[in-house]
Amino acid sequence: MQLTFASYNIHKAVGLDGKRDADRIIRVLTEVDADVIALQEADLRFGQRAAVLPRYLLDEAQWVIVPLKMRPRSMGWHGNSILVRKHIEIVDAAPIHLPSLEPRGAIHARFSKEGREFDVVGMHLDLSGLLRRKQIETVCGVMRHGNKPTVIMGDLNEWSPRGGALRSFGKDWKVLAPGRSFPGSRPLAPLDRIVHSPHWDCANCEVHHSALAVSASDHLPVRAELELNA
Repeated sequence: MQLTFASYNIHKAVGLDGKRDADRIIRVLTEVDADVIALQEADLRFGQRAAVLPRYLLDEAQWVIVPLKMRPRSMGWHGNSILVRKHIEIVDAAPIHLPSLEPRGAIHARFSKEGREFDVVGMHLDLSGLLRRKQIETVCGVMRHGNKPTVIMGDLNEWSPRGGALRSFGKDWKVLAPGRSFPGSRPLAPLDRIVHSPHWDCANCEVHHSALAVSASDHLPVRAELELNA
């Protein structure tokens, strides 16, 4: 089973021009063409945390929002949301509460395809290195109990290419290095990452860089093609 995973901080759909344009984000997602996508900053920050991507646009693009039932107008939990192609079954979904000083969270979804179940976590980590390490340890601790094929992805806010909070994943996880993804107009830091359990082999990972992606958000999307191994 081969699937494409992607992570994208959409910056509340506000682009380089300062304008909020949901359709532009959908067009970038169409370029990325992933089966499962973790979004960060997918909701407005204040009030009812309303989603910035209309559901009808996602329906037209053949993705569905993994339901969390947290807030009626929200796409997810603390701005984190997971999109999945309609041919993949959603088995379960729940938030993961992270230790934090500012509003941060992660979401966990279980999917099924071709009779195989797999887990996905989307997250947006803290600016503090100490808290990032604790947040990664929390997520890894939750996922270790399931022992299923797992992909963890999101905006990790870690500027170090290999060290820093990334060490908290330990030897049980493969931290991919798609490349520099922030800021989108002139990428300097590999903030956006995809991490997988040993059940997967990575055929390719990369930063999606296009003229449209540069204009749509302050981050560029990252993607990885993964295949379940024997």
